[in-house]
Amino acid sequence: MSAVSLAPRALYEEVAELLRQRIFRRELEPGSWIDEVKLAQEYGISRTPLREALKVLAAEGLVTMKVRRGAYVTEVSERDLSEVYHLLALLESDAAGVVALKATDAELRELKALHSELEAATKNRDKFFAINERFHMRLLEIAGNRWRNQMVADLRKVMKLNRHNSLLKSGRIVESLAEHRAIMEALEKRSASAATKKMQEHFRNGLEAAA
Repeated sequence: MSAVSLAPRALYEEVAELLRQRIFRRELEPGSWIDEVKLAQEYGISRTPLREALKVLAAEGLVTMKVRRGAYVTEVSERDLSEVYHLLALLESDAAGVVALKATDAELRELKALHSELEAATKNRDKFFAINERFHMRLLEIAGNRWRNQMVADLRKVMKLNRHNSLLKSGRIVESLAEHRAIMEALEKRSASAATKKMQEHFRNGLEAAA
């Protein structure tokens, strides 16, 4: 039986990822109008895959489509941020409780290693952000609920739109590390209740710093 030939990644998906990264890097600022003609010329494509890419980003909450005005990078209000953090706290604290009870020793060592990388990255903000996200997403993978993972991934994309990222506040990285230590301690003690509580506190403090 011949091997199945897989289709290459669709052009609109590639364009969506390019735009997604430009939004995260603030090359496309929150609230700014997205010039479809200019972008299509820049990427050397027609407006059809570009519009399909914008639909993907709109579904993720990164882009807002306005009738007869086009696409804009989404602006995150205080209410939006509060609601996103609230849901992340619920979803990730539940996952932490599951991990405390069900993770293998090897999986806990993985999380511990990521935490150690985080401790060593305090002088490099971009690296700290990246490792922090890897830690949280790995914890979710270990908890093993793909629906929760997808919801969190989408919510985290919206959270990245926040101009005043909580970790930019003075002293917040140090506080965040202390909270991560407490989460790891609860996980290593196999205490689901403590892991759940510490993760909830982590997001509550993050929201206060971001507000």
